[in-house]
Amino acid sequence: FYIVVYFCYMALWWHLDSLMKNVAISFIGTQLDRRKPEDRWSKWRPNVALCQQDDLVIDELILIHDNHSQSLVDHITADIGQVSPETKVVPYILNLSNPWDFEEVFTGLHTFASSRKFSRDNEQLLIHMTTGTHVAQICLFLLTESHHLPGKLIQTSPEKRRNSPNTAGTYQIIDLDLSKYDELNTRFNIEKAEAQDFLKSGIATKNEAFNRLISQIETVALRSDAPILLTGPTGAGKSQLATRIYELRTERTALSGNLVDVNCATLRGDVAMSTLFGHKKGSFTGAATDRPGLLREAHKGLLFLDEIGELGLDEQAMLLRAIEEGRWLPVGSDAPVKSSFQLIAGTNRDLRADVADGRFREDLLARINLWTFQLPGLAERREDIPPNLEYELRSHQKKSGNSVTFNKEAQTEFLKWAQSSKTEWRGNFRDLNAAVTRMATLAPRGRIRTEDVRAEQVRLAESWHRPASTEGGASLSDYLSEKEVAQIDPFDRPQLAYTIQACLASKSLAEAGRGLFSVSREQRKTTNDGDRLRKYLAKFGLTFENIHEL
Repeated sequence: FYIVVYFCYMALWWHLDSLMKNVAISFIGTQLDRRKPEDRWSKWRPNVALCQQDDLVIDELILIHDNHSQSLVDHITADIGQVSPETKVVPYILNLSNPWDFEEVFTGLHTFASSRKFSRDNEQLLIHMTTGTHVAQICLFLLTESHHLPGKLIQTSPEKRRNSPNTAGTYQIIDLDLSKYDELNTRFNIEKAEAQDFLKSGIATKNEAFNRLISQIETVALRSDAPILLTGPTGAGKSQLATRIYELRTERTALSGNLVDVNCATLRGDVAMSTLFGHKKGSFTGAATDRPGLLREAHKGLLFLDEIGELGLDEQAMLLRAIEEGRWLPVGSDAPVKSSFQLIAGTNRDLRADVADGRFREDLLARINLWTFQLPGLAERREDIPPNLEYELRSHQKKSGNSVTFNKEAQTEFLKWAQSSKTEWRGNFRDLNAAVTRMATLAPRGRIRTEDVRAEQVRLAESWHRPASTEGGASLSDYLSEKEVAQIDPFDRPQLAYTIQACLASKSLAEAGRGLFSVSREQRKTTNDGDRLRKYLAKFGLTFENIHEL
């Protein structure tokens, strides 16, 4: 009984296996497949060899050729019939005016791939990568990788020994599913981790949200040249990150131009137009020579426009055209100039609010808002203060040439204070950099002591202090009408005045919220101080932006 079951199983296996056809696609080898009559069976020929393999039966060979190769195709078909009678050769004519023109070759092969429906259930598709021009081989690879040709690559090779009687040579099947190649997959993961570490300047950050953000930025930086918008408070590291993105793209991609770093807050009026877009000699008073402009200096490189929200509306319109068309008119010129660059923009403003207020063009925001990344401030990444402290000490040593360290007690006291929720870090990483620079410079014999730490705590606290008005708060009459003030309970008026004063002393809604709710926020599981403050101001018909405008 068991013997009968075994033979039934083997017969079924043989039947199912026989249903799976091996279908190969190959170009005729106008050089390698063509041999002198006396060398036909003593020299290796790739398409004949493909059908000579003992352990691989090619059921169908789709042979791509042009009209000029018909005679060679007939000879190869006849020879394959001798060595592999079970192989059916199917000629496919693809006439190319220029077999080295990538667009023409890819279009022709794409049409071929779309014209036939390959069945994964009963066909194993093998794409022969040995013959054809390099352009044809690249196009076949791309169509296989994109699954337009749902198969695997096969490479044939002659025997390494010269004058070997084995004309079949060898073959290798390559599956493009890289997850099956452990060594390659591990290598790619290592390279990805190295790129992320590079973007973080080698700082071993522990904040999970920030690490996920860097992972996304790394992916976008290497796969896209579209504009990137970096938002976040002043001192969050936008400029440094833009520099690292430029260096990573220069190393890994074809970015070959300069990094041009511009702080838009320093550009005003005609100077802004001239600085960014260039000018012609004599176009205005003082234009003694032609000026190319920073956008042209960034050609084939990266342009970082920090504080892009500070640009005027005219400059925004010119910038939009430069991004979309790659050209613009310099000041005083009738002829457009061209430049191809990647744009990274930075801002600490709410550009959506600026659009609503008419200070920022909506079409420009839509154009630069494809990839937007919000960088958190230092106060939102307190667990990352220790590794950043080590980074700042190393940076100081490189710049000054002097090695400086904390003694154990001083480092413990500084980190406990720095990671406390009561520490504001208004200037974010700029504050940390300044603190380390001061302590390292003043530390005797390169050792930062507890008294140095305490003195720095006082300095930072004083720099974060915002003096209140002499009346203990803002005047409500500056922001509300007499009728509106009269409708507010006397009990609520001092609180609202203090809140307005806190908004005036802060650079952002989130910063004001952290200061106002610094005690109660410790008792809540989730915090959104900015939203809490926004809702409070809305009760009186006010917004953070309105307060700063008045």
